[in-house]
Amino acid sequence: MNANHHRLSKIAASLALALLLSFLTSCAGSLFRVKPAVELPALPAAARSTGTGGLVLRAAPLLTDEESQELFQANLPLSGVLPVRVELNYETGGVPLELKRARFHLRDSSGHEWKLLPPKQAVARILKANDIYLYNPQSRKQFESEIAAYGIDLKTPLTNSDNRRQGFLFFQTPNKEPVRNPNEVVLYVTGIAQRLELPLN
Repeated sequence: MNANHHRLSKIAASLALALLLSFLTSCAGSLFRVKPAVELPALPAAARSTGTGGLVLRAAPLLTDEESQELFQANLPLSGVLPVRVELNYETGGVPLELKRARFHLRDSSGHEWKLLPPKQAVARILKANDIYLYNPQSRKQFESEIAAYGIDLKTPLTNSDNRRQGFLFFQTPNKEPVRNPNEVVLYVTGIAQRLELPLN
């Protein structure tokens, strides 16, 4: 009796594992339906801007659930992640402007610095906040790839013929709490000829 019970338990466990693996492998595609980055609309006319030395910085944070859902089908602010859309325009052209050393910082009125997240870390934060632990690894990779496609390219210099760059930066709130319409959040850019400072709200 015990041997039969043990055998049946092993068979049931094997079937459950096979069903789980079948489910995970059949769930191909991204974990969220991310809107293709090429369909990104123009930066809002109301976006804040500042400039120095021929370089103009424009930026707009996605503060609402609706904006976040429209692009990523995920509530990033609820996950403690603030996507900030950034645009760089090199108006003087001439000598290429290197961006490899450019560093973006976000600070709030309390002096707290928000951590800049690479796309992979932003995805990890989103999954944890949404209690998503079981998924096809390929689906996660695709989601990471789609989020990374929204990132801003800082490896290629700005030139007279390629003088505009845009994309998203992903910042994590100081205590990983949801984003709650932060006051006096300021974006700083260092590592370029002259530091840029731009209040976002």
